[in-house]
Amino acid sequence: MTIPPRLTDVLAGAAGVLGYDLDGLDPVASRARLALPGASKAIVVLVDGLGFHNLSARSGHAPFLRRRMAERPDPIRTVSPSTTAAAVTALGTGLPPGQTAMAGYSLRDPGTGEPFNLISWNTSLRAEDWQRQRTIGELLAMSGRDMAVVQPAKFLGSGLTNAAWRGGIPVVGESLEDRVDGALRALTRSDLVYLYWGELDHVGHSRGWQSESWTAELELLDAQLADLARRAPADTLLVITADHGMIDVEERIDVAAIPALSEGVVLVAGEERAAQVYTDEPEALAGRWRDYLGDRALVLTKSEWIASGMLGDVTEQTASAIGDVVAFASGRLGIGDSRFMSAGALSIRGLHGSLTEEEMAVPCLVEVTS
Repeated sequence: MTIPPRLTDVLAGAAGVLGYDLDGLDPVASRARLALPGASKAIVVLVDGLGFHNLSARSGHAPFLRRRMAERPDPIRTVSPSTTAAAVTALGTGLPPGQTAMAGYSLRDPGTGEPFNLISWNTSLRAEDWQRQRTIGELLAMSGRDMAVVQPAKFLGSGLTNAAWRGGIPVVGESLEDRVDGALRALTRSDLVYLYWGELDHVGHSRGWQSESWTAELELLDAQLADLARRAPADTLLVITADHGMIDVEERIDVAAIPALSEGVVLVAGEERAAQVYTDEPEALAGRWRDYLGDRALVLTKSEWIASGMLGDVTEQTASAIGDVVAFASGRLGIGDSRFMSAGALSIRGLHGSLTEEEMAVPCLVEVTS
């Protein structure tokens, strides 16, 4: 069976271009799936929230990216849930969420029973104890190689950084221009560089991806990526990808206000597009949610979710952490619960996490500098 190209292939494939071995991964196969050309150095850029369909709809504002899309017209697939913590860790490890236990925006803390956020990491759990798989940075360090990780200072030592990027050499850059400069400096000592940019996602969440603000942020991004490509040393592979796409929500359901949904709920975590429900009666609760939501959501029990293969191979730890029921929203629907989510969280305009093409399809744009 042919395996389609995925986000988990991107960093591993770039390592394959450089001839690096990654114990337990297959960088040669990842490179082949992505059809990455040869190069002597590589920069992998992850733009948070730059979905393939979002970019396609606004490509007229991004001439540099538009030209690369003409050469790479087919998207790759991100992970499920299509959310940052899951996807960034999948990129940094080459492994799906079922292996890393980074399977949502938030999950239940096994120590407290409360939700903990995999972005802000508001828990006493050490990231190394939660996400136990070796990162690509660690695998490279074991073989005497290194990788530079370019991101803002506030991310240094954070739970998500330790989960996805431990083993990498940190390079601090605050603005996008700073990070472009930092990535270029890092290339003088490391042949493999990762650069993260999150502002597009922030604007999409607060104002929607169809807003003028999102388009303006895309224009800034496009100009800086063009500058990165222009200034990078000859024979540098530049790969631009994303963790997920985004939809602008048009309808919201509050589980707390609907008895058919709230009955039997112990906790709701995850996110509005991929709500993870903890309950003592998963089969009965799933039945009630299916009856109420109909075709507005795909509702699965934990066992059904695992059997679907969406999470990849699932460790015992991941199985114990994810919700007993998951609801993947369709259309432009958000499913939240005001008992467990703040008013601010439930007013976000742009959402992601579900299985639609808008959320799952991400670009993989490639250039080798000359």
